[in-house]
Amino acid sequence: MTTLLVIAKEPRPGRVKTRLTPPYTPEEAAALAEAALADTLSAVLATPADRRVLVLDGKPGPWLPPGVEVVPQCAGGLDERLAAAFADCAGPTLLIGMDTPQVTAELLTFGTDFTDCDAWFGPAEDGGFWALGLASPDPALLRGVPMSTPTTGAVQRARLTAAGLRVRDLPRLRDVDTAYDAWLVAEQVMVQRQGSRFAAEYERVGAGVRRAGVERPDVERSVVGR
Repeated sequence: MTTLLVIAKEPRPGRVKTRLTPPYTPEEAAALAEAALADTLSAVLATPADRRVLVLDGKPGPWLPPGVEVVPQCAGGLDERLAAAFADCAGPTLLIGMDTPQVTAELLTFGTDFTDCDAWFGPAEDGGFWALGLASPDPALLRGVPMSTPTTGAVQRARLTAAGLRVRDLPRLRDVDTAYDAWLVAEQVMVQRQGSRFAAEYERVGAGVRRAGVERPDVERSVVGR
């Protein structure tokens, strides 16, 4: 049984994508988060799998499409919440976050093929990771990994190899955490495919936030499901 997990926060103003504020308002940041989540779930629904599960901090809303099971996130740090998500799965499992609306069904299908590996690792531009796949889910592989640091990805990948797993890497992607991230990812999805809700929402709310007004942060920190 193949499972696709998406770990996410309810896209509610003031509690999601707070690093987008400023330059965006809390309502605009939540709208961008909802659009990113919608694109992510669309890719998940187009990927062959036996289960598609949204591991949610908050309550589902009208943005939730049919065909996606919802389970609540447990209490604790992000490492504990990710571990608990894997603990609820049997068989090959790929976990991603809500912050990469540029992800495609083709990429996710690639990351659910464990024919010649035991784990998939998707590094993020900021040093974290956007995807983690395990042929045999083991929550212990995530517990204790320091989250939201520039070395989170390196530590997590080292944990996998130290356990003797054969690890393959997915392409490096950028999480949408800052206005700079939003600009770069929106540019990518505008070119990549038609019908992206994130690209459309970025155009709607980003009229006053253009390249000249977006500075690249010195340190970018995010991790899957932050």
